[in-house]
Amino acid sequence: MDVLHNVNFGVDGDSITAGNQWSYHVFQSLALKSHHNVAVGSAVWYKRTVECGGKTVTTQDYNATDFAGISDGWEPNDDAHEMLMRMNNCAVVHIQKFISEVESGEYPAPDIFAFAMGTNDLVECFGDAEKALTGKELDGNENIDLFTTAGAMRWCIQTIQEHFPDCRIFVLTPLQTATPEHNAKTEKQLEVMRKICGGMSVQMIDCYNNSGICEKFEVIGGEGRYLRDGLHPHEKGQALHGAYAAKEIRNNYF
Repeated sequence: MDVLHNVNFGVDGDSITAGNQWSYHVFQSLALKSHHNVAVGSAVWYKRTVECGGKTVTTQDYNATDFAGISDGWEPNDDAHEMLMRMNNCAVVHIQKFISEVESGEYPAPDIFAFAMGTNDLVECFGDAEKALTGKELDGNENIDLFTTAGAMRWCIQTIQEHFPDCRIFVLTPLQTATPEHNAKTEKQLEVMRKICGGMSVQMIDCYNNSGICEKFEVIGGEGRYLRDGLHPHEKGQALHGAYAAKEIRNNYF
């Protein structure tokens, strides 16, 4: 495999991407120049609003003067500040953070950017892909609902495209899990993701169908062939996930 020493790699995702997992395998195997990963566990694509402790909390923008931070919490909680940080844990905010870190000089501009989001998205929040793709501009476009997967995907992809015009974008689908019901949800989500990726002319990497991680060999709540708990890849699973993503990125980057 050719090395790409001068290529900077940006990444966003959830707990399957946070830290040094599949994307770090891509970074190492392709010998990329940098690895700027803003993934946070429990994240979703879209903004959210929730009632907590008698208050209504809604996802903030990263540059808000009173920005509360980002939390990867997921267990039940009735603290309004903690819930606000959880609402901030979405791709929309992650991308704002990513751009801020590049513009501050902390990280270089990406040549490749990969999204790996959607495992935690809810069916009722998928949204309308056709509507989300309406129009050319992001600003003032009422068709782009950032509280849906479809709208947030369109916004995140186009925002990266506008800030980094020479960057090649890839979108990785969620993996199969040990739970058939969760996989059925993901299969519906793939329809939305495929339409948004097609409409934005970005490469979708189908990890759900082609990564080698299969529900039949995984254990709900326990360790299987590639997943440590039926959802998150263990070391062997991370390596397989990364090898597949690296191959797809390498073969399609040029």
